[in-house]
Amino acid sequence: MLLGKSIDKLVVELVLTEDFKTKHKLLNKIVKMAAGKKIFLTSIHDLYQARGRKEISGFTVPAINLRGLTYHLARAIFRTVKRNNVGPFIFEIAKSEMGYTNQRPAEYTGVCLAAAIKEGYAGLVFIQGDHFQVNAKKYAADPKREINGIKELIEEAVGSGFYNIDIDSSTVVDLSKEDIKEQQRANFEVCAQLTKFIRGIQPKNITVSVGGEIGEVGGKNSTLEDLRAFMDGYRESLPSAMEGISKISIQTGTSHGGVVLPDGSIAKVKLDFDTLKNLSATARDEYGLAGAVQHGASTLPSEAFHHFPETETCEVHLATEFQNMIYESKYLPTELKQEIYNWLKKNAAEEREEDQTDEQFIYKTRKKALGPFKPQLMGLSEEVREAIGHEIEAKFEFLFKQLKIFNTKDIVKKYIKPQKVSLGLKSAKKTEMDSSGAD
Repeated sequence: MLLGKSIDKLVVELVLTEDFKTKHKLLNKIVKMAAGKKIFLTSIHDLYQARGRKEISGFTVPAINLRGLTYHLARAIFRTVKRNNVGPFIFEIAKSEMGYTNQRPAEYTGVCLAAAIKEGYAGLVFIQGDHFQVNAKKYAADPKREINGIKELIEEAVGSGFYNIDIDSSTVVDLSKEDIKEQQRANFEVCAQLTKFIRGIQPKNITVSVGGEIGEVGGKNSTLEDLRAFMDGYRESLPSAMEGISKISIQTGTSHGGVVLPDGSIAKVKLDFDTLKNLSATARDEYGLAGAVQHGASTLPSEAFHHFPETETCEVHLATEFQNMIYESKYLPTELKQEIYNWLKKNAAEEREEDQTDEQFIYKTRKKALGPFKPQLMGLSEEVREAIGHEIEAKFEFLFKQLKIFNTKDIVKKYIKPQKVSLGLKSAKKTEMDSSGAD
C-alpha cells in the first residue's frame, strides 16, 4: 500500500512538472524501482524476427496510443494483461501526440512503468515512438534541417526507453513520378538514413525495433509493387550487415480518427483485408519482416477486429477510440467537458472548416485540448479517474481477445530476454511537433 501511494505521488509530480531535467530524474527513479520489481523496458525486434522466419503466427500485436489519463488507462491495460496472460502489447505515442497532449518521451515512459508497478506486473514493457513523421513541406524546403529534427526526437526517445521506433517518411512519396521505385525513392532513402542513426545510438544489448511506412494513412491503398519498390531500395541504401526494419505500415482504406459525419458519428470504413493479407505474406516471404501494420484502426466496427490475426497482420495501432471513451464517459464531469469544448471554440477556431457542424468540429479538434487541460484531468478525484479506467478496461479485454493475444506470454519469453539498460538521457531540444500523423 505504501509503495502504491509513493508511485501515485511520483506520477503526479512527473506529469505536472514542466522542467525537462526534473522529468528525467523522476523517470530514472521509476526505472530503478521497476527493475527491482522485474519490470524491464525492451524491444519487440526479436519476436518480429521470429515471425518473419514463420516460427510464430496467428496473433496481432496491439500498439496503443494513450493521449489522456495515461496512468489510469495504462493500469487498466496491465490488469487486462495479467488476467489473460498476455505477452506482446505496445504502449506508443506519436510525434504529433507528444505535442498536443504535452507528453514528452520521459513522461510517457515513466507513467507506463509506474502503472506496471502499481498493478503488480512483472515482465517486459514495450514503448514505441509512433509516426516519427517527416513533414513534407519542411523537407522540400530544407531536407537536412527536417531530418535533423527527427534525429533529435529519436535521440530523446531512445534515451527515454523507447526501444521501438516507427519511421514515417511516407509523406515524401512522390506519386507524380511514373516509375514506382522513383515514387518511393525519397521515402526509402530517408528511412534508411534514420535507421542507420538509430543503430548508432541504441543500447549495446538492445536492437531497437524499427518500422517503415509505404503509404500515408488516408491516401491511396498500398500495392505489392509499392512494397517491393520500397524494400528493394531500402535494402540497397543500408549497409549489408545492418539490421533493417522489422515491419511495414501500409494504407488499406482507413484514416486517422475516422471520417466524421455531420452528426458527429463515424462513417463506416471498408477496410481492404485482402491487401493486408497479401502484403503481410509478401513482407514475410520475400523480406523476412513480421508483416504489415494497420494504422487508424480503433474506430473500426467491433466485428472487424478478428480479421487482423486471420490475415496475419503483425501489428495494429489503436488510439482515437480510447480518447473518445474518456470524453463520452458518464464519469467525466459535465462542467469540465463543457469548459473544454468552449475552450476549443475559441482556441481552435482557425481549424474549423466552413461546412463543419459543431459536432464535427468538436470531434476533430478535442484531442488538442488534452495537453492544455492535463492538470484538470489529473486533478479529478481518484475515484473518477479509476472509474473511467475500469470503464475502458472492458474495451481492452475485448480487443486483446479479438487479436488472439490471450495466453501468449510464454511466446514472448521464448524470444525476448530481459535486459538491464542504463537510459542515456540527454538534454535534447524540444523538437517542434506537427499536428498530423496519429491514429
